[in-house]
Amino acid sequence: MRLYIKYMVSSRCKQLVKNELERLGIQCTTVDLGIIETLAELSTEELELLRTNLSKSGLELLEDKKRLLVIQMKEAIMELIYHPDEIPNVNYSDYLSEKLNQDYTYLSNIFSEAKGITIQQFIILRKIERVKEQLANTDMGLADIAFKLNYSSVAHLSNQFKKNTGMSPSNYRQMMEKVDL
Repeated sequence: MRLYIKYMVSSRCKQLVKNELERLGIQCTTVDLGIIETLAELSTEELELLRTNLSKSGLELLEDKKRLLVIQMKEAIMELIYHPDEIPNVNYSDYLSEKLNQDYTYLSNIFSEAKGITIQQFIILRKIERVKEQLANTDMGLADIAFKLNYSSVAHLSNQFKKNTGMSPSNYRQMMEKVDL
């Protein structure tokens, strides 16, 4: 049985979940960030105990399939943005459809319904956050950042950045340099 756990983001969380599963006598094949796989189906009572005990530590057991899909979509998008070197340059919609084995229109509708924004808007916002990180924490040039994040051009990145932040990338970098002084 595969279960998903919200807010399970560190090795400390993994250890906490492992300890809780052992305490409840639940055998697992996998305990990974956000996912656990048990050897057997859990009873309603076991699920409720696990849910209650995990919530005491700030973790949330997820069962709603649509919520799970949204979380999986967000994780897949973050993979593409934060680890682009590990994944070939692909279209986001194709990547999500393939990775989650679902029609993109279906995924898009679920995401918009759950988050109140489109997948594309979410991607843009996350990419802008990544650009901000790169500008503030590295000496990478804008052309390198644009290439790394699969922008079609530096102008496209600059326009999107300014539209979402109200300032140009170079003004943002200058502001961040002043903050660091």
